[in-house]
Amino acid sequence: MDKWLGRTAADLGRAIEAGKLHPVYLTEAYLDAIARHPDAARIYARTTPRRAQSMAMSAAGRAKAGTRIGLLDGVPLSWKDNFDAAGALCEAGSALLKGRVPQVDAEVLHTATAQGLVCLGKTHMTELAFSGLGLNPVTATPPCINFPGAVPGGSSSGAAASVAFGLAPAAIGSDTGGSVRVPAAWNDLVGLKTSPGRLSLKGVVPLCERFDTVGPLAHTVEDCALLLAALEGGRAADLAGVSLGNARIMVLETLALEALREAPAKGFEDALIRMGAAGAQITHAALPAVSEAMALAGILFTPEAYGIWGPTIEAAPHKMFAPVLERFRTGAQVLATEYVAGWRQLAALRQVWAQATEGFDAVAVPTSAILPPDAQRLLDDPAYFASENLLALRNTRIGNLFGLCVLTLPTGQPSCGISLMAPPGKEERLLRLGAAVERALG
Repeated sequence: MDKWLGRTAADLGRAIEAGKLHPVYLTEAYLDAIARHPDAARIYARTTPRRAQSMAMSAAGRAKAGTRIGLLDGVPLSWKDNFDAAGALCEAGSALLKGRVPQVDAEVLHTATAQGLVCLGKTHMTELAFSGLGLNPVTATPPCINFPGAVPGGSSSGAAASVAFGLAPAAIGSDTGGSVRVPAAWNDLVGLKTSPGRLSLKGVVPLCERFDTVGPLAHTVEDCALLLAALEGGRAADLAGVSLGNARIMVLETLALEALREAPAKGFEDALIRMGAAGAQITHAALPAVSEAMALAGILFTPEAYGIWGPTIEAAPHKMFAPVLERFRTGAQVLATEYVAGWRQLAALRQVWAQATEGFDAVAVPTSAILPPDAQRLLDDPAYFASENLLALRNTRIGNLFGLCVLTLPTGQPSCGISLMAPPGKEERLLRLGAAVERALG
């Protein structure tokens, strides 16, 4: 069965449909691979074998009866450890939530289960999802597929590692400031940040509820399209006949291209060249509204995060990793008047963005300005942790601030992604564009 490990979720679904692959054997193969892998304890917080086997048996029965629910019926997934799964620990990477056991599935997990997807278990994450690096000395820091000793990106760190290391065909994560896209890029995966409100947050441990979103990490755009449909019980985007002919892409110059390290810059430029050769019309443009919105990040993200978690944190601050604790506590310094005024200003800037980008199919940026940093150096040097975390999340945060849907794809340069940003609610259009870019990038 090991020959099936590392295949795309869609390929596994097609093999089940054709009678070439038994869902129970597939699930057991993944659980066995997890049990054997030397870094499994750094990737999975826990597996859910009984649940997985029961779900796989049900999927096998439907396959035998010819009543499969959809293409991914019987395909296993991993879930970030901030999604509630009934009867399983859900601690969101934090000692503050040690022993927390929800009694009801998160709504998206419930929906995915109803669509026949199999839950393999819960993956490690950054503490309470408040860092883009993936470093977590409190629970575990998962590995990066390309650089031993480096962090994998966060906060959906174990989610990305589970797919990159062949311990799940796809994963579900959450994204508040880049938490799906940074680990996807750093582990050469496709990651989809959905529009705010597109997928339910009920039963998802929150960070900043006005920015929190749910999204998949996978090997292909097709998988992300199928997973989005499964998470909401809908129909997947039609990716047939996609092309970059006449596609209009804006390359955002404001902030997004500044202080790029050599490899991300090369990966991005090479990707743009290949997209242009495939027919895309590439236009470079500056948008001052981006700088204005980015200046608001400190008064919008941290106060909400601290407003949600402040009492819990201050009851036991010694249980937290110091740099993450400090990030939370900065939220206590923001005045309510600043927060309200900030949101009003952001609403106006979102209108400016919408008008400036109208007529383009997507806005392109390098997913992250940096490569995955060394984990030990991040532990040893708090100033380095702070500076690298800000750079890691700088470009991804643009999509969150403007309320967009965003797709990151591998460029072919290790741990370097290109992100395509589209208006809120336009995931299907974005996925079709992404499939065409994926083809152009090979």
